[in-house]
Amino acid sequence: MTEILAQGAASTGIASAARVIEHQAWPVLKRAVEEIRPWQSKDGSIDFDAEGAPSRAVAEEAVGRVITAVAELSPLLPHDAAYHAALVADLRKWTDGAFGVPDFLDSLLAFRPAADRADGRQHLAVFPMYTQNGNPDRNLEAVVLRMVWPEWLAELERTRYDNPLFCGITFEDFTSGYDTNSAVFFPETISVREAPERFSWGGIFCDREAARFRRVTDAAVRTLGVRLPDDIRELVDDQDRCQQAFVLWDMVHDRTHSHGDLPFDPFMIKQRQPFWMYGLEELRCDLTAFREAVRLEADGVAQGRDVQYAVLFDRMFRFPVTGERVRNYDGLGGQLLFAYLHRHDVVRWTDNTLHIDWERAPQVTNQLCTEIEDLYRAGIDRPKLVHWFAAYDLVSAYLAPHPGSRWAKGPDALDLTQPPRKLVDDVLPDEFPLSMFYEALAKKLKGVIASTKGITAASTGRAAA
Repeated sequence: MTEILAQGAASTGIASAARVIEHQAWPVLKRAVEEIRPWQSKDGSIDFDAEGAPSRAVAEEAVGRVITAVAELSPLLPHDAAYHAALVADLRKWTDGAFGVPDFLDSLLAFRPAADRADGRQHLAVFPMYTQNGNPDRNLEAVVLRMVWPEWLAELERTRYDNPLFCGITFEDFTSGYDTNSAVFFPETISVREAPERFSWGGIFCDREAARFRRVTDAAVRTLGVRLPDDIRELVDDQDRCQQAFVLWDMVHDRTHSHGDLPFDPFMIKQRQPFWMYGLEELRCDLTAFREAVRLEADGVAQGRDVQYAVLFDRMFRFPVTGERVRNYDGLGGQLLFAYLHRHDVVRWTDNTLHIDWERAPQVTNQLCTEIEDLYRAGIDRPKLVHWFAAYDLVSAYLAPHPGSRWAKGPDALDLTQPPRKLVDDVLPDEFPLSMFYEALAKKLKGVIASTKGITAASTGRAAA
């Protein structure tokens, strides 16, 4: 794995433990899961009357191979013994239940990677799940991962950024649901009979985030003629260093969802809101991470400066031109950041070259963070619909709405006798279209963006340890 993992695990012997994916049972497990996945319906069940479905006996035999492989691999991972026992029980329960909608709540509750975040520790997880920004169906998936928890990060979590559920992780290997753009491993994606009262972990793959950041940033910098400071050029060239930046960024971002003056559930679970509200929330968390990174740099934390440029470049170069334009709230946040910096003369597109005022970038980026925080604080005293309009005003002050937008025409253009959630139907799928700058950039980076599907550290030419 990375130097971070090797250094952090040297004293514990964790890195020297046998790699799960090198055991003969791992490819057996992986093949069995890949055999089962195409048989499953969207909800994870298997309809044996469907065209191309196997016999029940064939499905039982395939699940049996998964169970046998898990039993062979589990001794390599004694910290996961209780989870693997529950996993085998859930697999058998699914088989005995004629492969109906899978319920893996018992094994989900037994899987607790955040309970002991030892740097370099491996985990083997098998769940019926969808993968965010990947596969929308609850297919069976298998993933082997390693924890990224170096001492410097653990110290920051203990002293400044308490986040006991956060897991920085890297890929060892995975089944098809992760051969996608998904870079998260979240418990809420798993098929269960009922959601638990609270989740006990959440993982983000910093190796995938770092690898695609490097590839897209390098292409964007060359395309736009950006002149990078030497240390930032070195960052883009260094996978290990980028992973350190992303795991810190992710830890601070994740905790920010539950910190601050919040006028509504920050995760907006099961809420229907205009997509610019989601965009502002994600941007708020990223800009909070940026602001903290400025403070960390001033305090001598080496990763602080790297996080600042990871946030700026990923948000400005990758987010706006990645994914479909339908309710692309992350893309919207990236557009807003670029437009704000452009309006305040931090970035300039002149002579087909993007110029960046490196000295003013931190100050002005923090200024946008303050504007969003002021919006949130004022929102505590506003009705929901008034808050949505105030947020729209903030975004539309820097991004031009679609000419056909009803929301852009103001409250008089909407039927305000409808409840707020119904007015969301009046939001256009692409309420804030790409600017001419981003339309051109999207065409130039299209192939590079597509090439990052399924990317890992190994895809960048680095050999895993």
